[in-house]
Amino acid sequence: MFGYISPDTPYLFKKDETLYKALYCGLCKSIGAGCGQIARTALQYDMAFTSALVHNIRGEDVKIKKARCAIHWLKRRPIAAVDDTAIALGCVNTSLAYFKLCDDKADGEKRGVLRHLYKSGYKRVLKRHPRVAEIISNQMQAQSALEKANCAVIDEACEPTANMMKELSVYLLKEYSTAQTQKLFYNLGKWVYLIDALDDYDKDVKKSRYNVLFNVYGENCRSEAVKKGEKELVFIFDMLFAQLRESLSAIQFHFNHDLTDNIILRGIPLKTRTVFYGGCGSCGNGTVQPVQAQKSLKKPQE
Repeated sequence: MFGYISPDTPYLFKKDETLYKALYCGLCKSIGAGCGQIARTALQYDMAFTSALVHNIRGEDVKIKKARCAIHWLKRRPIAAVDDTAIALGCVNTSLAYFKLCDDKADGEKRGVLRHLYKSGYKRVLKRHPRVAEIISNQMQAQSALEKANCAVIDEACEPTANMMKELSVYLLKEYSTAQTQKLFYNLGKWVYLIDALDDYDKDVKKSRYNVLFNVYGENCRSEAVKKGEKELVFIFDMLFAQLRESLSAIQFHFNHDLTDNIILRGIPLKTRTVFYGGCGSCGNGTVQPVQAQKSLKKPQE
């Protein structure tokens, strides 16, 4: 995941905001315990959401206590306790960071050299959770193969990320994995890939990097691609929102799930509209807000 999954903060209850931050801080400590201190720098809030989702579905109560950390050492803050699930999620985060930087290196990105910072952490993943590393490695290779083939089919390009999320959910949830949890994570992975492709459209075109949306629409800036593929893209995202809602309603949760509901039902559609109708930096066209499409892009549930 790439930092796109976040809550709709104005509609987030205070208790859930506290839980969200506590899970984030707890994962930071869990990464340190499982993958080493340097690997903590790669932590994304996406993983705090995943932690809330996995712990709840597994029925594992998160124990929170006030403590200090190296960055915020003046004031004690709520931090989720380190547990086996959090360490496994930390291994997922570290592996994703490592492979993402390896991919950046292959694309000629300068930041690709930073992959060495996470190499020792990745080696720990191989010892603790080799299946996590195997899943991510296999799907990254599948993604690379599609890119080399210059794939121009949106659904096909999304498959490796979607399957990666699905397989990781099976590994993390174990006996709690169901057809609906797998469908939920599959569609989350598909959404992450699409929103990343849309968000990076201008940058990818400028640097002549693979982007499935450019291959499909062939426009030199995102705003023009959105205009050209508006109906198709709105349909795809609306279908994803509907499938996420359907899966969410069929999953058995053991605790209150207001936090994950907020993120899936409100945060994800909000982020989609923000990126979809955002300005185009390369052509200076400002924002693109066709009224009809904006109405058809489903709004988050009240």
